[in-house]
Amino acid sequence: MRSEKGFLVKAIVGMIEGADYCYFVSYSGLKVKEFSELRKKLVAGGADCHVLKNSLIKKAAGELKLDLSAVDLTKSTALVYGTGDCGPIAKLLVEFGKTNQALAAKGGLVDGGVLAGTEVAALADLPSKEVLRAMLLGVLQAPSRDLVSVLNAKAASILNVLNAYKEKLDNK
Repeated sequence: MRSEKGFLVKAIVGMIEGADYCYFVSYSGLKVKEFSELRKKLVAGGADCHVLKNSLIKKAAGELKLDLSAVDLTKSTALVYGTGDCGPIAKLLVEFGKTNQALAAKGGLVDGGVLAGTEVAALADLPSKEVLRAMLLGVLQAPSRDLVSVLNAKAASILNVLNAYKEKLDNK
């Protein structure tokens, strides 16, 4: 391998290792203006985008011992990567793909797991981490909240009986 290619493979390895998520997208037929618009949106979301050769991506995956067989590394491929929450960037890619049919997710890497293109779309449908945490907190609090409601209902029913008896005695 020539030294230039070796340097590029090491750069790709660095991109993948330093990222919390990586998405591989197909951009065949996307005009330069549309691709620039996509890059601006990605940068605003905290992600970066690089057009890479598939053979170099495969070599970098080999060095990282990643099995990218679920990812269709044919034709044109761009690597979208970043740190933080992976959901908003997946949503951005899917929404941009709806308006520009030329953009499609080929697959990705999230938390060390390899995703197929359909799984990236499924990831985009999930709520954000904050919403998921709030939902989990609600599920965790439900048993104690229900217990307090049951205990309160028993005390309230006894109090209602006593109030009714008091009113009955007052009316006599």
